[in-house]
Amino acid sequence: MNIQLVNKNITDIKADVLIEFLTADELKAHEKFETLSQAGFKAEQDSLCFLHESGLLVCGVESKTGDNIRSVTALMIKTLKASNYTNSKISVINKDSVAGLVEGILLGGYEFNTYKSKPKEIKLQEIFLALNSLDFTEIETTFNEAIIIANATSFTRDIVNMAPQELHPESFAILAKTLADANNLECEILDEDALKTENMGAMLAVGRASIHQSQLIHLTYKPKNPKKIISLVGKGLTYDSGGLSLKVAASMVTMKMDKAGGCAVLGIMKAVSELKLDVEIHGFIGAVENMVGGDAYKPDDILIARSGTTIEVRNTDAEGRLVLADVLNYAQDKVKADYLFDFATLTGACVVAVGPFTTGVMGHSDELKNTLFKSASSAGELTATLPFNKHLKTFLKSEIADISNVSSKPYGGAITAGIFLDEFINKDMKDKWLHFDIAGSAYTETPWDCNVYGGTGAGVRMMSAYLKSLSL
Repeated sequence: MNIQLVNKNITDIKADVLIEFLTADELKAHEKFETLSQAGFKAEQDSLCFLHESGLLVCGVESKTGDNIRSVTALMIKTLKASNYTNSKISVINKDSVAGLVEGILLGGYEFNTYKSKPKEIKLQEIFLALNSLDFTEIETTFNEAIIIANATSFTRDIVNMAPQELHPESFAILAKTLADANNLECEILDEDALKTENMGAMLAVGRASIHQSQLIHLTYKPKNPKKIISLVGKGLTYDSGGLSLKVAASMVTMKMDKAGGCAVLGIMKAVSELKLDVEIHGFIGAVENMVGGDAYKPDDILIARSGTTIEVRNTDAEGRLVLADVLNYAQDKVKADYLFDFATLTGACVVAVGPFTTGVMGHSDELKNTLFKSASSAGELTATLPFNKHLKTFLKSEIADISNVSSKPYGGAITAGIFLDEFINKDMKDKWLHFDIAGSAYTETPWDCNVYGGTGAGVRMMSAYLKSLSL
């Protein structure tokens, strides 16, 4: 499906279907919409009315903000794809609506059909966005950036949705190399021998029972005169069985999504390199598979992390934080960054705390958190802060090691996981680091907004917006 930005009035474009956005007030104010009223259409947010005889598809919006446009456009595109129409046209309302239109069309219309023996045939081929009297140069820039970010989000979704027998740590590394070659990125891969040399005892323990070797992926985007240096770290658990602390069968389904943090880092690297931002970006991914076997790491094991910190294992299903502990430590030694952000489907407790649509954000700097909240909001992603406190930290106390990998109490699990990671953040980076728990927002089995079944690409739009703001 092709989206074209056309520097014409909408009346000068020939298409099968005209798309219009209406508020309830607009519906009431004009007699020409009487047919819609007779059809029972009230122009409520995310409502549709298709007048086939007139070639008109009307979308109800509460107001014409980017969020509302994106949400109803995602429903609109599904309706069009289910029809036999080959093209349609839409008037661009203003510059602020462009990203909403593009994301609604590309992300709301996204389908993952890789494993379908007979993918559905879609007759819809083109959607024309008519500028009417708007400034073409200004809108074109916004349009092109929105296309890049939406495609990077879809790329991320594709990787998250890949089956675990196809995307394992070694093939994850190959995928990263392929992206690096295509987008002119630097790429370094640390295999298990290199991980042993780096003394990454925590990360190696998690992947020990897998037939696939764990990999640490380091991608780099370097513009000529970067304004900032940013390190991104992603949890890349290509599959998480829970290890010897085995998940129940129902919880094991969808565990291919435990690599979503690492996938988001790849998607962000793709977006940044194509947007050609003046920010140097380092992406680190700990690609590991947590399996069961005779050599699997065990509850009661004592692991020695790269930092030298000793960790008492009380639950092998709290494995992501062990991988991140070593990767975060390595990333800080490897790159002296201005900011450090990690992305991980870390805890089910985060979903309980903030719901399945929202990313939990943790860190010490309120100023940095507020800046990221603004970027997330402008990009259409939902975030909420989860506060650290010294009392929850006591739950991670170990009597026989420096720290336990899980809390001794069943409370505040998302926060205690974040506090565990904080133990591996250097003092000079404490106020420059944020942890994003995307356990709820990275994958959905119920479509919402522009997200369809499967991976959502959480983190890509938010971080792209933030990194764009740094390059201005």
